[in-house]
Amino acid sequence: MARITFISADGTRTEINAVNGTSLMVAAVNNGIKGIVAECGGACSCATCHVIVDKEWYTKLTPAAQLEKDMLDFAAEPSETGRLSCQIPVTDELDGLVVTVPAAQY
Repeated sequence: MARITFISADGTRTEINAVNGTSLMVAAVNNGIKGIVAECGGACSCATCHVIVDKEWYTKLTPAAQLEKDMLDFAAEPSETGRLSCQIPVTDELDGLVVTVPAAQY
């Protein structure tokens, strides 16, 4: 299990415990994180689960596949450290991860 911090557009920090083996998107939806709509249910065919990964964590993640990179072109508030949360598997190594939900997704 990993402790993940989501930062909302107004700066509110919400910490959740995310179950290993799920995606960051599933953990967010299961914990009621606002702004993570996940319209495609994790199929990497929308960008409604977009998050901005804290810079110190970005390089620790498995790099985005080409399909995810293509979908990020449609993300609200594109960012150099933007990722689709459906493509980030939760592992113990992510304990302490910090991500921001873009304001445009609210």
